[in-house]
Amino acid sequence: MDQNHIAAVRNSLFGEQRSTKWVTRERPKIDRIACPWLIRRFVDPDAVILYVPTEAVFDVVKRDGAVAFDIPGAPFSHVGDQCSFDAFIDRFALDAPGLAALAPIVRGADTDRHDFAPEAAGLHALSLGLSATFSDDQALLAQGLIVYDALYAWATKAKGERHDWRPGA
Repeated sequence: MDQNHIAAVRNSLFGEQRSTKWVTRERPKIDRIACPWLIRRFVDPDAVILYVPTEAVFDVVKRDGAVAFDIPGAPFSHVGDQCSFDAFIDRFALDAPGLAALAPIVRGADTDRHDFAPEAAGLHALSLGLSATFSDDQALLAQGLIVYDALYAWATKAKGERHDWRPGA
């Protein structure tokens, strides 16, 4: 990954502001957890993620200098079959091992196209379950980050591993 490119894109969005602030709609499910994971892992580990009512997203952009994502009109959002996660990967030219395997899973779960990757249905189910379990969006984010860390570890370290143990007769 080109750290200079990542820094240049981050600077074009925020100037010298650190930590970066990102804002999206409240009650995150898939993209709105996956994108913060991507931001904190590859763009800015100290990024502040804000979840607000839909109608307040662009007010927070103006007031706080945050960058909106996963909402129409935001610099990072859906385009065609691509989801916001794809937009981040493309804009920041992220090519870390594992992201090529993770992207279709996130895209398939977020766009309800489970045919994109067999794991998409499982991510969809986990995301809806997390949302049903946690009413606080920041608590939901904290738990969701663990899910994405695990998915990334699978994509980079365990993707070919099978689990086919069967008890003896």
